[in-house]
Amino acid sequence: MISRVAARCGRVFEQLAVRPIAQYGSAMLRIGYGLTYLVFLLREFPNREELWGPRAAWTPILDYQFAASTDWYGWVKSWYTLLATTNDTRFELSYAFALLVCAAMALGWRTRITSCAFMLVVTTFTGRDAFLGDGGDNVLLLMSIYLVFLASGRRVSLDSRRLARRAAAGQEPSGLAASVNAATARMLGTAGAELAEVRRRVVTMTHNAAILVIGFQMCVIYGAAALWKAQGAVWENGTAIYYVLHTDWFRVWPGLSDEVAGNSTMIAIVAYVTVFAQVGFPFAIFSKRLKYVLLAVLLGMHLSIAVLLGIPVFSVVMIIGDSVFLPDAFWLAAGRIARRAPSQLRTLRSQAPRLATRAPAASRDGAAVGSAEAPEPAGVLRVAETPAVPT
Repeated sequence: MISRVAARCGRVFEQLAVRPIAQYGSAMLRIGYGLTYLVFLLREFPNREELWGPRAAWTPILDYQFAASTDWYGWVKSWYTLLATTNDTRFELSYAFALLVCAAMALGWRTRITSCAFMLVVTTFTGRDAFLGDGGDNVLLLMSIYLVFLASGRRVSLDSRRLARRAAAGQEPSGLAASVNAATARMLGTAGAELAEVRRRVVTMTHNAAILVIGFQMCVIYGAAALWKAQGAVWENGTAIYYVLHTDWFRVWPGLSDEVAGNSTMIAIVAYVTVFAQVGFPFAIFSKRLKYVLLAVLLGMHLSIAVLLGIPVFSVVMIIGDSVFLPDAFWLAAGRIARRAPSQLRTLRSQAPRLATRAPAASRDGAAVGSAEAPEPAGVLRVAETPAVPT
């Protein structure tokens, strides 16, 4: 018994050390979070000085005083206060750098370096004003740290495209890591190849460990939220959503909120389904079919939060985090459908004129058959229609 368990654990460890998991899922995390923060910074571009600049309500002096009152390490304090400056030029250059980093992160350009810069950007903007963020900012901050340890540039990225072109041309990959490996292999021979294999396994294990940590983080978020909801009386009697929809802060669409809140049975059912879905999600991820059902329920929940309550950043961040539970086969199938969609649309457009020409002929044939089968009764006077005279 013990030997079988040990053998199975050994096989699992070998798989985690050799085969990277969720490569497309990690690429979706990189693309999703990079685009989300890029859109967020572009959306707030007109308000950047009032939110994070020298003339923000949370002034640079207050930011430095807040950082000094914490027990953070020195490098953490300097990291969090990078944007706390009274120099307009420095702030504008920092903002432009943040936009470029987010775009490079979404495109997958030099992801090893870009992921570290992306974490620096998210941490800096989040720490610039401790009172601006919400749950979405906190989750995005955690995910930006996890992205540093992911090999997220192996799929759907400029890095993977560049490596594929070099492989097709028969060239060896360049870069610092490749140079070090080549030099080590020349000096040490077999030992250099073994070191390269160790490096590959360490990178794979780090990537797989980060994927597991992200999945665990999402389960903790949903589980903790469900347990907190279950302790509240308003969630127990199903009226929590009713009160939320009548809170002024979350009434983005007052008419829509009133329409939804008016259906008491529906909002009670939604409240119970939300709690049960969040409680069961950490256990449902081990089921190949049930997890898709709960992921669909959680997707609907987050879309409702984004539309009804006006919290889009939090909803998008959570939806992107849920994508880590989708296997690579799902993303490959989605890619095939997306590639076939344009050709199918062109086929439908080309067939549309022929279908349109067939319709009048069919209607004429039907009218002829109808007139033959049902003649007009005798003695009925037909009144000629006269065109209407404009007044």
